[in-house]
Amino acid sequence: MTAIRGAAAITGAASGIGRALALELAQRGCDLALADRDEAGLKALAAEIGATRKVSVHRVDVAEPDDIARFANEATSAHPALGIVVNNAGVALMGSFEEIDQAQMDWLFDINFWGVVHGTRAFLPHLKTRSEAHIVNLSSIFGIIAPPGQSAYAAAKFAVRGFSESVRHELAVAGSPVRLSVVHPGGVATAIARNSRTGVGVTDNSRRAQSIERFENAARTTPKDAALRIIRGIEKNEPRILIGNDARFMDLLQRFRPATYWAPLQRRLEKMAKGTGK
Repeated sequence: MTAIRGAAAITGAASGIGRALALELAQRGCDLALADRDEAGLKALAAEIGATRKVSVHRVDVAEPDDIARFANEATSAHPALGIVVNNAGVALMGSFEEIDQAQMDWLFDINFWGVVHGTRAFLPHLKTRSEAHIVNLSSIFGIIAPPGQSAYAAAKFAVRGFSESVRHELAVAGSPVRLSVVHPGGVATAIARNSRTGVGVTDNSRRAQSIERFENAARTTPKDAALRIIRGIEKNEPRILIGNDARFMDLLQRFRPATYWAPLQRRLEKMAKGTGK
């Protein structure tokens, strides 16, 4: 079992799951290195945590490998006992494959996939010096199932899953003190959909509003509950952390119907979005 102690580094910490995770870890005695592009959000979070914990804030664009390398150096210098790294930062992109261009797909991959890879690479040498350490990489339920309209997002989140599982196996074979969990949230009530970009080929603006409304109606898990589930997964060294009843249902469905899960799942999601299903 991994103890929640020392210090943790979190990307995408200014809002959503990252913010909630920072607050919960601080309550459990963790010092924090918080990274985000939103400096004002980071400072507000640090002020909310207060003087009870040592908190450092770092403006980081995870799409920039140099930013991540700098963050790792600054975070481990400020917090020598740092033993938890959460690669949480992520973005969304609405539109079918034919409606998004290559530049948009590259933008999403630079953040959602390469940000995780570079974060893992930058912190791993330090984590290996600890008696125990934990990497937490955020995938998604869309790293397990792949709905239409999510080709870029699903591809990146499937990639996070594959990368994380392979690295976890490598660490175990090597007898490393570093554990690794990959997280698959279902619908969590964050602003990711509202803050998403839209494919350059999308001409119907009402689709965006409808997509946001469906997501927000179906997102039943609070960021706090997601954070508590991740912390429990760290403590128990869980290799895969599913968040929410929706994620558990979708994971189970695709196990039984790996190539034909979408039709029954679509019907269920439509009921959830209308508030008539559970």
